[in-house]
Amino acid sequence: MRVSRLFLSTLKEAPAEAELVSHRLMLRAGLIRRLASGLYTWLPLGLRVVRKVEAVVRREMNATGAVEVLMPAIQPAELWQESGRWDHYGPDLLRVKDRHDRDFCVGPTHEEVIGDLVRREVKSYRQLPVTLYQIQTKFRDEIRPRFGVMRAREFLMKDAYSFHADKAGLDVTYQAMYEAYSRIFASLGLRFRAVAADTGAIGGTGSHEFHVLADSGEDAIAYCPQSAFAANVELAEALAPSGRRPDASETMRKVETPGKKTCEAVCEQLGCDIRKSIKAVMVHASGKLHMLLLRGDHSLNEIKAAKLPGMERLRLASAEEIKEATGCAPGFIGPVGLSSAVSIIADRSAAALADFVCGANEADYHLAGVNFGRDLPEPAIVADIRNVVSGDPSPDGAGTLELCRGIEVGHIFQLRKKYSDAMNIAFLDEGGKLQTVEMGCYGIGVTRIVAAAIEQNHDARGIIFPAALAPFQVAIVPIGANKSDEVRSVAEQLYQDLNDAGVEVLLDDRDERPGVMFADMDLIGIPYRIVVGERGLKNGELEFKQRREEKAANVRLEQIVEHVCSRLQAEA
Repeated sequence: MRVSRLFLSTLKEAPAEAELVSHRLMLRAGLIRRLASGLYTWLPLGLRVVRKVEAVVRREMNATGAVEVLMPAIQPAELWQESGRWDHYGPDLLRVKDRHDRDFCVGPTHEEVIGDLVRREVKSYRQLPVTLYQIQTKFRDEIRPRFGVMRAREFLMKDAYSFHADKAGLDVTYQAMYEAYSRIFASLGLRFRAVAADTGAIGGTGSHEFHVLADSGEDAIAYCPQSAFAANVELAEALAPSGRRPDASETMRKVETPGKKTCEAVCEQLGCDIRKSIKAVMVHASGKLHMLLLRGDHSLNEIKAAKLPGMERLRLASAEEIKEATGCAPGFIGPVGLSSAVSIIADRSAAALADFVCGANEADYHLAGVNFGRDLPEPAIVADIRNVVSGDPSPDGAGTLELCRGIEVGHIFQLRKKYSDAMNIAFLDEGGKLQTVEMGCYGIGVTRIVAAAIEQNHDARGIIFPAALAPFQVAIVPIGANKSDEVRSVAEQLYQDLNDAGVEVLLDDRDERPGVMFADMDLIGIPYRIVVGERGLKNGELEFKQRREEKAANVRLEQIVEHVCSRLQAEA
């Protein structure tokens, strides 16, 4: 490809609204252009990268035995009403009406559509298992689209769905997809981790997320360096402290703490370790108030708390609800003397404390030297309701946990019978009895992978695409081709020779200054650059540079094609 025919449009500066590095660089490099909030046009250079991702995804999906289909983006409301998600999915679901006033939605996902297809086509156990996938545009009406294609409203996704006669069959395919996803992200040259995760709005039971590791990631991941354990912080178990709770050694006393509303401020005034304090969080769930107790240096995990019995529809209590229950404004509340109408749920680490500090349910006062069983009843429930922190013991017993940031690019679920029960997706077993199918669901954010890869691979000059993702493998930059017949001739012949060797090559045939061409090639992230100039040609040499390397090397003209091919093969 010649730059003059590529419709390449680079920018020196990114628009002010571009926050993430990937968003800025994708705009500057001419990969995308904004149409409206959360909507982007993929330009030729960016689309080549997307197609690279698609090719790897298709290769690995086909290798598992999955078969590609293509389903409509517009879906009838009846299917979503049948599954129960029409009213529960929320405002992210873009609802539309046709000319006959019938309700439809623009698909954010396709469980209902694929379920309808399979229940019409699959009648017997002999037709199972089957896995169908598509690579298709999705739409989710994000309340605040941001970060470019990282959190866009319209995006390209690979979604696959498997159907099985029993759970054992689902387990086999789930493991096959786990391994296929691992191969996909490894083949794309990405540093990633697979983590145990919550099933969220999709539902089901077992679930793993695949995260590209990057400091800009929205998700916190807990992992054990000494083992393969990794989990989303929302799901990672915080183990109970070892050993028994110490005996009480202090007398409970009330201390004045004017204006001190946080555990940090109170402990600083009292000169005590924050790990000997308790923070109280009042929540409303299942029609009543609950006080959740956490060690002062820990934070509440609402997802864990909401999964406890009787904690459905959990939300933080309002200031009015807190004052009515405790007689005190937030910032000074605590479990001592609390009404029996408010149940107390303690995190494992909080329940293990003795002689601790907590709120006194009186403005500007806290209690010190407090002990369970003496100054207040033992908690009604002791459970894991906090986020893990670095240094916590790993749940697999192999070491301690560390935290890192990740960008979710893939998610696999064991849906089990969530949709097949609701939509009556059934088959006849060997005995002629009607059975409900087991389902799995497997998604990859194709366009999001491009942004995630850039977040992980860039420098001050621009993008550094992994070889498998790069829109072109080699860029040829002729210096002074408009003035030198030899430079122009050598560049053209090299362009032809590399093409004949099967190399994806970009020839910068613009009449631009060398600095502009070098800057653009660095910005768009081509892995290798060959400079053709009069000075080098006098010695029969070309300048060869790898994008990540600081210095260029001189390679003999007659050896350059072989040199390029050997470097590309080494990276394959």
